[in-house]
Formats: sequence, C-alpha cells, structure tokens
Amino acid sequence: MKEDIRSDAVARRLAMLPREVQVKSETIKQRLFMLPGFTRAQTILFYVSYDNEVNTHEMIKESLMMRKRVVVPCANTVEKTLSLSYLRRWDDLIPGAYTIPEPRMEYRMPARFEDCDLCIIPGVAFDEAGHRIGHGMGFYDRLLHYPHQALKVGLAFELQVVKAIAVEPHDVSLDMIVTEQRTIIPEK
Repeated sequence: MKEDIRSDAVARRLAMLPREVQVKSETIKQRLFMLPGFTRAQTILFYVSYDNEVNTHEMIKESLMMRKRVVVPCANTVEKTLSLSYLRRWDDLIPGAYTIPEPRMEYRMPARFEDCDLCIIPGVAFDEAGHRIGHGMGFYDRLLHYPHQALKVGLAFELQVVKAIAVEPHDVSLDMIVTEQRTIIPEK
C-alpha cells in the first residue's frame, strides 16, 4: 500500500513542469513565512530540496538573510542516519549523498536536533492526519524519534496529499502541512 502511494506521488511530482514547481513553491514559502511558528523560530531545520520537491532553496536563503539559524541534514548512507549542520552561507553547499546538497566537509558545524525550534520535513506523500511517506529509507523517521519540542511542518504540493496513509509504530506525525492551497493542521 505505502509503495503504491509512494510511486504514484513521485510520478505526479516528477510530471510537474519547472515553472509550476517554482510558482507553487513560492506560494508555499509565503504561507510558511506567515506562520507564527516560523516568525518565532530562531533555529530552523530545513531539508534541501531536489528532484521536483517543494523548493526550499529560496526559503533557506531568505531565512539566512533574516538572521535565522539554519540547520541542514547530512546523510550517512551506511547507517541511514542524518547528522545536522548549521549553514552559514548558501554557497557552502555541494552535492552530497543522493546528489542532495549538503555543506562541504570543511564548513560543517554540528547542530543538535533538540536546538531546532522549527523542522521543515520533506515527504513524498502526506495525509490530513499529519502522516507522511518518505522515500522509504527511514532517514527522517529515525531523526524525528529524538526527543524534541520543535514544530514539525511538512511542505507539499497539493497533488501529494492523499486520503489516508497507514501508520506504523516508527512513524512520527507532523504538526502541520503547508501546500500551495492550504495549511493543514491535523486534529490531535
């Protein structure tokens, strides 16, 4: 079931034209930046987008200009875990694991997950209950199980929102999902 949802959502996302991704990502950025959780946040974990995901590049650059502390993930492909690094400048990024931009080794500054006020989490598909499906390797599932008080927000194109996602014991629900059309706040 999850695999069917995953492959369908990826196919729909990859079918989007670059201009559509850009326009919808800009709308999502505006919605995100208006949230009180974003305004108050001092330290924000962002995923660095690739492969037709909701584009976080401008979000990261603008957050840096706003003097927010930006944290980005670095993937350990052997252990399938994420370490976190502060990002000082956009130009410190180079293609890393899976071609996803990560800070160059010489610019990595370890960050702690529990220091993040806001976590911007990627996903392939989301439902209105705050559940997500990732790429199936569990990187973010493992990260989200660390103790934290951060607001967890998924960014998605409306076409990635599905009716329901089966929940497994290791899954961690998000507090909010922001699309180009709405902000979904799951009932707790």
